[in-house]
Amino acid sequence: MAGKAQSMFWRLVWRALRLRMQRVAVVFAALTVGAAIVTAMSAVYFDINAKMSQELRTFGANFYIGPGHGHSMAQAEYQKIMDAAPPEIVNAATPYLYGTTRTELEKVVVMGVWFESLKQIVPYWQVTGSWIGVSFDDRNAMIGYKLANRLELKLGDTVVLVDGDQKKPLQIKGIVEAGDATDNVLIINLPLAQSWLDRPGVISHALLSVNNEQGQVESFAQTLQQNYPDLEIRPIRKVSASEGVVLEKIKGLMGLVSLVILVLSTLCVNTTLMAIVSERAREFALQKALGAKSRDIVRQIMAETLSVALFAVVVGIVLGYVLAQILGQTVFSASIGLRIQVIPLTLALSLLVALIAAVLPTFRAVKIEPAKVLKGE
Repeated sequence: MAGKAQSMFWRLVWRALRLRMQRVAVVFAALTVGAAIVTAMSAVYFDINAKMSQELRTFGANFYIGPGHGHSMAQAEYQKIMDAAPPEIVNAATPYLYGTTRTELEKVVVMGVWFESLKQIVPYWQVTGSWIGVSFDDRNAMIGYKLANRLELKLGDTVVLVDGDQKKPLQIKGIVEAGDATDNVLIINLPLAQSWLDRPGVISHALLSVNNEQGQVESFAQTLQQNYPDLEIRPIRKVSASEGVVLEKIKGLMGLVSLVILVLSTLCVNTTLMAIVSERAREFALQKALGAKSRDIVRQIMAETLSVALFAVVVGIVLGYVLAQILGQTVFSASIGLRIQVIPLTLALSLLVALIAAVLPTFRAVKIEPAKVLKGE
C-alpha cells in the first residue's frame, strides 16, 4: 500500500512538472544561472591565490636579503639560507655583487649575478638581443643601454675588462633597458665578478622571488629575521603587499557578484512558484478535499522544486566550469582547476535558494481552503 502511495506521489510530481513546462523552464533557468555563477566564482576563488601569485611574479623579486651593516655579506651565509628554505617556497633567486673596474675605454660599474635566475627576478627588463641562460658563462655579458651608448657598443661587439696586464674580453649578448641604475652597468656572471674584483665569497645582497599563495612571504621573513639577526631580511613591500590587497579586492568582488545573482535567482524562482501555486489552487483544494494533509502538499511542492533544482545544479556546474575557463584564459591566460569543494558548495547554495524561494508559495498552498476554491469563490 505504501508503495502504491509513493508511486502515486511521484506520478503527481512529474505530471505537475510536465503540464507547466514553460514556468518550470523559468525556474530551471534561474537556478541554472545561479549554480553556474557560483561554480565559476568558487572555482576562481579557490584557484586565484595560485594564479595571482603567478601573475604577480611579472613584477619581479618580492624578497630582499642583505647585510645588516656595511655593504657586503658572505655568500656562504646566503647559501645557508637557501639550503634551509623549503623547496616549494622559492621560485628563483640570485645574489648580486657590485664593483667598479676599467675597460679599454673608461671605468665602469659591473654587476655580478646568476644568469639562469635573472629573467625570473627581473622579468620586466626590456632586453634587445638575448638573455644569458647559464650562470657559469664567463665569455658573454649583458649591458645597460645607457652604458652601451656611451661606449658605442652594439650586440655582438666585445668589451674588454682591464686590470693591469690582465684582460678579459666579453661579448655583448643583450642590451638592457630597466629604467633604473641597471641601465648604466655591465652585467657579468657572479664568479667572474668576484674573481675580477678580488672579492671571493662576497656578495652585495640577494633578491628572491618567493611563492606567496598563502602569505608565505611575511612568515618566511619573520623566521629568517629571528635566525639571522645580523642581516637585513625583508619582503619588498610594493610587490608582496600589493598581492594581498589585489587578492582581497578580487575575492570581495566575486563574493558580491555571487550574492547578487543568488538573490535575483531566489526572487525569480519565488515569483514563478507563486504563479504556479495560483494556477494549481483547484488542484490543491481537490487534494485536500480528498483527504490530503498540509504536510502532503508541502512534500509535493518541495519534491517538485528540489527535482528541478538538482537537475539545474548539474547543468549549472558544467556551464560554470566552462565559464571559469573563459575567465581564467581572459584574466590569467591559464586554465582554472575545479576543486572538489566547489561541487558541494554549489549544491548547498542552489538548494538553499530553491528552498527559500519555495517557502512563501508553499505557505500559500497550505492555506488554500477547499470549500471556497471549489465553489469558485
